[in-house]
Amino acid sequence: MSPTRLAFGVGVLAAVGVTGMILATLVTDREWWPPGDTTPAYYCHWTLVAAFNCSLVATAVLTWGDLGLGGPARVAGGGLTLVGTTVFAWGARPMGSEETMGVTGDLYTGGPYAYTRNPQYLGMIAGVTGFALLSDSLLVAALAAAHVGWVLLLPRAEEPHLRAEFGEAYDRYASRVPRFVGLRTVRTAVERRLRD
Repeated sequence: MSPTRLAFGVGVLAAVGVTGMILATLVTDREWWPPGDTTPAYYCHWTLVAAFNCSLVATAVLTWGDLGLGGPARVAGGGLTLVGTTVFAWGARPMGSEETMGVTGDLYTGGPYAYTRNPQYLGMIAGVTGFALLSDSLLVAALAAAHVGWVLLLPRAEEPHLRAEFGEAYDRYASRVPRFVGLRTVRTAVERRLRD
């Protein structure tokens, strides 16, 4: 087996594993995500994510530039990667590392969480999409699509846990702030700009 096939295969298997854990949370009574504490589900999820990330980088190195998209697409990809990484870091900043990794903590509603309930996931989506453009690789694009797919599912798996943990406070928050972005995001940004 070639190194490219091995790297890509590990990524596909890891993505299937993470997606399977999220889907199991959505369709069964077993809570695989968020783990809520450092349980076996926590270690399983993060081992799969680490394997996926290593696979993504290895696949990019091995297949860099195989699509021939050209300079403008790659520059746009680089910019989107930086924006996504910045948004992710902005969302992670108020939390400790364990909370960022799904261990139950506080309900955050300020800073980036005033605009979107999931700034870290929004950053991941932008970042991995940008990385796929930057690497100019079909296999990286396939892995990025798998990553975006599971990130879109994560909030749906988390929300019942957050409702159970924070009750009406979470319901009020969810009623005024969109899951990702929307008109409410723009309205909040404009209102804050006008107040400042």
